[in-house]
Amino acid sequence: MSVEVLLEILSDGEFHSGTELGNRLGISRAAVWKQLKKVEYLGLPLTSVKARGYRLEGGVELLSQPAITKSLTRQSSNLIKTLEVMGIVDSTNTLAMAAAAAGQTGYVITAEQQTAGRGRRGRNWVSPYGSNIYLSVVWRFDNGVSSLDGLSLATGVTIVAALEELGIQQLNLKWPNDVLHNGRKLAGVLIELTGDASGPCHIALGIGLNVRMPNSTQHHIEQPWVDLDTITNTPNSRNTLTATLLNHLMPMLQNFTDGGFTNYRSRWQALDAYAQQPVCLQTPGGVVEGQAVGVNETGAIMIRTPKGTQAFHGGELTLRTGT
Repeated sequence: MSVEVLLEILSDGEFHSGTELGNRLGISRAAVWKQLKKVEYLGLPLTSVKARGYRLEGGVELLSQPAITKSLTRQSSNLIKTLEVMGIVDSTNTLAMAAAAAGQTGYVITAEQQTAGRGRRGRNWVSPYGSNIYLSVVWRFDNGVSSLDGLSLATGVTIVAALEELGIQQLNLKWPNDVLHNGRKLAGVLIELTGDASGPCHIALGIGLNVRMPNSTQHHIEQPWVDLDTITNTPNSRNTLTATLLNHLMPMLQNFTDGGFTNYRSRWQALDAYAQQPVCLQTPGGVVEGQAVGVNETGAIMIRTPKGTQAFHGGELTLRTGT
C-alpha cells in the first residue's frame, strides 16, 4: 500500500482511529502503524490522541490532476499535452529535462516532494512533502537559444501576474529570477536547455513557490523567505495556484518569441526590487559594485559604475551594505 492512500484519508484533518484506518485500508493495525511512521518521516504534522486516533493538524491538500485541469483555461488546456502529478521525485526539472531530450513539448510535471530539488547555481531547493509547489514545464522553441534572452525574467513577471490575480500584492523581482514579497523570497525559477544553439531547442522551466513551509524545515533555508499562507493569513489551495500559474505560463511560452523580452521589460523594471540601489555583483571575473539601473532589452542587469554603465548577463546580485 502506498502512503499516499493513507494521506488521502488523513487529508481532512479529522481524527481517524487505528481500527478505522486498518478497515479502510484492508491491513492490520501493525501495518497501519508502519504507514503512520512513514507519514511522520515525511515531516507532516501528525498527532495522536488516546481513544481518538490520528490526524494531520490542519489537514493537507494533495495535488490532484482533475482539480488542476478543471481550473485551466481553454487556451492553457490546449497547450498542455501531458500533465503529470507525482508523489516523491528527485527533481521535477530532472524529469522535465528527460522529457525535453525525448522531444516532448507542452509537458508539465508537478510533485508533492522533491528529494533533490535544485535552485539557481546548483543550490538545494528545500522541498517538504505536500507543502509547496514544485512545477516544471517543457517547451520547444524553433529559433535557437539566442531567441530566449530574458526568458527567466519574463517568467518572473508572469508569476507575479498569476499571484496578483489571486490577490497577492507587494511583490517584487530580484534579478535574474527570484520573486520577493517585502524583500523575502517567495518563489524562484530555474531554466535548463537542451538542443541546437541556432535551431530547435527545448527548455525545462522549473518553478518553486513557497505555500506552507512546515516548521520542521524552516531552519534549512539560508536566506530571508516567506510563504503564501503567512502573507494571506489563510490556507491557499495548491491546486488552484498550480492552475493559475499554468494559465499565465503557457500563453507566455507560446508567444515569447514574438517580441521576446521586449514585451516584458517595462513591467520587470517596475517590479525591480533593487532599482537605483547600491549593489554588488559577484561574477567569475570578480566583484562589481555600483548602482542597479534596471535591465537592457536582453535581460542583462545594468550597473552604473565609476567606469560607466555596464551590462552583465550572469552573476550573483546582492544589495551593498555600509554605504
